[in-house]
Parts: sequence; structure tokens; C-alpha cells
Amino acid sequence: MTELQMLSIGDFEKFLNKTFDVRSVSPELTLDLVEVKLMGQGERPGGAFSTLWQGPKDPFLGQSTHKLYQEEFGEQDVFLVPVAEKEAGIQYEAVFT
Repeated sequence: MTELQMLSIGDFEKFLNKTFDVRSVSPELTLDLVEVKLMGQGERPGGAFSTLWQGPKDPFLGQSTHKLYQEEFGEQDVFLVPVAEKEAGIQYEAVFT
């Protein structure tokens, strides 16, 4: 597992449209990584960026740190914030500065 502070936009871009398991809730659910966006300067290598995840309407994930897992990516604790409700479900954002 890569340290959270060392993750860059490139670490997520290669997983666009891939499914991640949320292992911090029971039952587990899946989120699809639907957007990775550069946000300008930040303290991390390559600058700040955000990720947008699409999940189901139920169960709803509250704003919190969640364990995300994807086979090639591995497992990482990511702070997710619910930001929108769409027809397909709930969208969550994680910002890395």
C-alpha cells in the first residue's frame, strides 16, 4: 500500500471507470471511479486533485474515512464526502491536497 501522502493524480487516472470495494462497511459495497480532476497547486507531487466516485443510493456512506480496495490498486483509507445524488445513485468526492 502506497502512503496516502504520496499518491498522485496518475495513481488514480489509470483506474478511471474501475470498481473499488468499500471494505469499511457491512455489507461491503462498490464504488466506480468516474472522474479524476487536477485542482492546481498542492503540497503533494504533481499538485492537488480530486476523485469522484459513483455508488448506489443504498446504503448511503456518510462523510468519513473508508477503506477502498481494488485488486491492482490495493487497499487505501480515503476520506469520502457525499456530494450529489444522481439518478444512478450517490456521488462521493475525495480531495487530495
